[in-house]
Amino acid sequence: MTRRELLRAGGALVAAPAFAQADDRPNIVLLMGDDHGWSETSYNNHPFVRTPVLDEMAASGLRFDRFHSAAPVCSPTRGSIITGRHPNRYGTFGANFSIRPEEISIAQILRRAGYACGHFGKWHLGPVKADSPTNPGRMGFDEWLSHDNFFELDPHLSRNGGPPRQYKGESSEIVVKDAMRFIRQAGQNHKPFFTVIWFGSPHSPYLGLSRDMALYKDAPPDLQARFAEITAMDRSIGQLRTFLQKSGLRENTLFWYYGDNGVPPEGALDMPLRGHKGQMYQGGILVPGVLEWPARIPKPVATSVHAVTTDTLPTLCDLTGQPLPSRPLDGISLRPLLEGNMQSRPSPIRFWQYVARRERDTGAKPYLSAEQQEGTTPTRTPRDGKLTRDFSNFVHPEIKPEDFAGSAALLDNRWKLVVQAASGQAHELYDIRQDPGEARNVAPENTSAAAAMARELRDWQQSVLTSLTGADYTKP
Repeated sequence: MTRRELLRAGGALVAAPAFAQADDRPNIVLLMGDDHGWSETSYNNHPFVRTPVLDEMAASGLRFDRFHSAAPVCSPTRGSIITGRHPNRYGTFGANFSIRPEEISIAQILRRAGYACGHFGKWHLGPVKADSPTNPGRMGFDEWLSHDNFFELDPHLSRNGGPPRQYKGESSEIVVKDAMRFIRQAGQNHKPFFTVIWFGSPHSPYLGLSRDMALYKDAPPDLQARFAEITAMDRSIGQLRTFLQKSGLRENTLFWYYGDNGVPPEGALDMPLRGHKGQMYQGGILVPGVLEWPARIPKPVATSVHAVTTDTLPTLCDLTGQPLPSRPLDGISLRPLLEGNMQSRPSPIRFWQYVARRERDTGAKPYLSAEQQEGTTPTRTPRDGKLTRDFSNFVHPEIKPEDFAGSAALLDNRWKLVVQAASGQAHELYDIRQDPGEARNVAPENTSAAAAMARELRDWQQSVLTSLTGADYTKP
């Protein structure tokens, strides 16, 4: 089946999984590639990229054919995963915007439930240093070996907020190796584990091992190292799968991989999706998604139900019997999907790129001090004369009409509404089932449907802006 045929495939499930009941709580591993879009896997028929491990996962577990990142860029998607909320609710508008300390994370929830919680790799929700109020530890993780931002070969990482030090080797293998150490320790302490591995690959600048580069001699020269990074990341995922198998842990470990946003412009080759990283079209938000859990999903299954990274927290809370936070959430539990009981999504997915530069341009008050937001882990690419990256978040005490600006989208089971830039601009409407490449705007002949979806999107934006003012943190 070609990629175009795959995208056009209808129906919610190719096969229904058997969801056998288990007495013990599952172990959980979340993995995410950095700038790894939907097209860049072998199983989606990329002309060059080799991902044998992800291919095996897609062939043996649950394959999401319509899995989305909550945002078309990095930090916001990461916030959506750990909160179950759209990132605009807490001011994580774009890359290098931190989360807010008052947010409730899935790590905090699972830690209270007795899980050992560890984070490994790219954090990008604030500095990882010890005195940051938004480091992984403050957000619920017992241990972390992490970086503020992107990292490549021989990365500088901080362990539990300590001074960064350099680790020699391939970056994906380094963070996976430390995650395996953490998992062993959790087993020795007789605890279930919640392990989050957010890879630095394949984000630029691209640096690959020679053995991986050798696989891509026929690929475009400027993308050979990018593809090599993807293959190295794939190999490290395989190392972790093998470790879990040999340790007798794979059967009851939920093992979930997805990307954080679409392919960047330079990597978007000839693919059936419109757009790329940073845009609201499918090329910016459709990502690979595969989930294995042999105890509960013993047979391969593929789904065309729309899912999104924001669904992570509600799903894990449901599967582990934990109550949801008592504040507005934007994700849903995918447990019915895992059980074979979700043929379509019960509520739309909503996307919105807030115009973040307005906060800086208008001199908005910082939510956290400059010292708290100062990064410490160096990258390979200098900016403003330094290798580290600082973070931002701003106080937003009241809602203004201009706050509704920015590109946004509402994705229902069949229809996708896209509103570009300023509020009130002409709507775009696509039949995403028949036209997954978003080539034909059918809004002119579906004005009533487009208008109704636009009203629903606007009402949701009002709710998001209310959260942005801090209303969700007010104690009764």
